[in-house]
Amino acid sequence: MKENNYKAHFALFGANLIYGANFLIAKGVMPNKIGPSALVLLRIIAAGFLFWIVKQFVKEKVEKNDFILLAFCGLFGISTNMLLFFHGLSLTSPIDASIIMTTTPVIVLVLSVFILKEKITTNKYIGILIGGIGAVLLIIYGKSAEGTSSFQGNLFVFMNACSYGLYLVLVKPLMKKYKAITVISWVFLFGLIFVFPFGINDLLNTDFSAFTTNTYLAITFVIIGTTFLTYLFNIYALNFVSPSVNGSYIYLQPVLSFIMVSIYAYAMGHKEYAQDINIIKILSCFLVIIGVFLISKKPKKKLI
Repeated sequence: MKENNYKAHFALFGANLIYGANFLIAKGVMPNKIGPSALVLLRIIAAGFLFWIVKQFVKEKVEKNDFILLAFCGLFGISTNMLLFFHGLSLTSPIDASIIMTTTPVIVLVLSVFILKEKITTNKYIGILIGGIGAVLLIIYGKSAEGTSSFQGNLFVFMNACSYGLYLVLVKPLMKKYKAITVISWVFLFGLIFVFPFGINDLLNTDFSAFTTNTYLAITFVIIGTTFLTYLFNIYALNFVSPSVNGSYIYLQPVLSFIMVSIYAYAMGHKEYAQDINIIKILSCFLVIIGVFLISKKPKKKLI
């Protein structure tokens, strides 16, 4: 059992290492090699195909009444989410994007209060306030920041986090009703329908002859690694650890992003990323992490 726990934590670390690397690797191919919309379309087609292959081993029918909710999950969790994220990432720093994405649990809590009527504690109110200050500080700082940061890019990534947060709230009843692979397969299918009109022209105009081996490897990593493998890692880990432990690993993403950008900037000579590391971003990161910690912390049970 203890060995399985170690494997689960290793899987979670691997998933978040992939997420952390994705910010830097995906930005490296956009928009010079491939446009954001084209990359999103490729990602959804390839990952969706893999999910549907796995789905063939899980025979489960979906009730007709649930297809509308699945369509909304595809709209907010796949198409809107990914388009805003990749367009935002192409315009801003990988560090900024990773910090802003860490606010997702804060956004989920706020939306849950309004949509699911969940109760909120004082700690969670404080967490929302602190995490929100960290996110707003970083977004506004993008207006005047040097390096690869930008206000528009940061705003897109924040809107993406809001869209993904809404998806997590909407998909909750579906995940309780059906197996995860059933839900994710249908969500990707609907996501493809919504993304196709935005991505097809971008994809057809992509100059694949200009791709190097590194370009293909980077795109494969974004398509397979950050979508399919991370999903499998997270599902495996949830068999042995609680969802709260799983969720706590989100703190790793901005830390890993800081480390990777530092290596990329100083060890590999990409000096344009050196200015992405500064005290404002470190402060924003701490505020967001503190906010997420406070909203994730379970209240102590009173002894009778």
